[in-house]
Amino acid sequence: YLPLNGELVLASGAGFAAFDGSWDPGCDSGATVRFADAEHHAWFDPTLWQPVSPVGELEPSRRIFSVDEERVPCHYDDIIFQPETSFRVNVDSSQQVIHLRSISLMGQELSSPEAWAGYLRGPSAALQFHGNGTLQVTGSGCLDKSGCACGNTLDGHRICTALLRALGGQCPAPACQRPLQPLGHCCPVCGATINLDFTPDFDLQKYQDRLAQALLSQPKYTGLQMAISKVQKEQTFLGVIPRSSTPIIQIVLIHDGTGLQTSSIVEQLAADIMEDIAQHGEALGISSGKMEVATSNAFSEQVGNHALSSITTGTVLGLLFGLLFLGGILFLHRKGKLRSLPRLPALHFPHLWDRAEDPAPPAPGSDKGFDNPMFDVEPPRADPGKETLQEMTHRDHRVFYLNPLYDANETET
Repeated sequence: YLPLNGELVLASGAGFAAFDGSWDPGCDSGATVRFADAEHHAWFDPTLWQPVSPVGELEPSRRIFSVDEERVPCHYDDIIFQPETSFRVNVDSSQQVIHLRSISLMGQELSSPEAWAGYLRGPSAALQFHGNGTLQVTGSGCLDKSGCACGNTLDGHRICTALLRALGGQCPAPACQRPLQPLGHCCPVCGATINLDFTPDFDLQKYQDRLAQALLSQPKYTGLQMAISKVQKEQTFLGVIPRSSTPIIQIVLIHDGTGLQTSSIVEQLAADIMEDIAQHGEALGISSGKMEVATSNAFSEQVGNHALSSITTGTVLGLLFGLLFLGGILFLHRKGKLRSLPRLPALHFPHLWDRAEDPAPPAPGSDKGFDNPMFDVEPPRADPGKETLQEMTHRDHRVFYLNPLYDANETET
């Protein structure tokens, strides 16, 4: 007898037949089942996953889509492998642990770390999951009403490699001259992106429902799709030096058509969203919004901020230019470039560079310069300040994923 949990290894091109020992002339010869090479199926392949409703049914194509990194199960998703099917998937990852909310195998839902640990000790887990990654069931969902980042950024290159392989090795040529590159998406797109800064009052699910019902459902926006999620945007100093990352809400608008009329539809929806933010942003928990549009018509950019954000930005830039000006004067002084200028007071900053090299005071009666009382104090120091928002997580609705290796309508497994 064959074991209930085992692995049958066949050479390439080999096959076998099985029957119960009886023979019924009325039966046909049966169907040929061909097994695919399961070793090449990877966890971070977005083409293998499909979103399903909470009752386990495939979700139809909707106007809400996901960027590529979120097409693979995120840290707070529920995973379903169809009952009475076999599978084998490579879980190679750049993350030490791949977090999941729950996972269903062989008709059994495992939603706690203890239940998952017990399954891993069984004989099936080693045959179903292989690779250097480790799956970990947490049993906890996203608790932040402003949403949660997916958590697949470290494996973004794996996701894009798998996706481009399915696309023939390269991204489709965009129809616009300056396409946009949304965070978490593999290929540039024509359309619009809106990045939102938010306050603790922001509710991602409610805002998505607001946009879908009030704007996206309008007949004039037929054929247009929207993605909205929390992503981590890298922050830099002077646009060059990486500092940290901060969470933002990213909205991506694309259209499945082409032409000037399609471009106008995308631009109009983006403008409507920005107008809604200008009127109701404070009540919705949105502090600022930045829009970029790239269509066959043109490329445009618009920023909408509250007064406080504008004042803060102006203050920071003013301090920065002031410090650069003072630094330039100090540099010229130390290089001796200012000594030939008459009536310019001698500058000395004892707290910046060579403290021990204080010049001797001028001899009495000397008319070569005088002490500048305005610079006899420690120079102002820049404190750019760095605010780190520690992200919790949330998705109000549960997202399920089907077994990526099985289709009951096909003869291949």
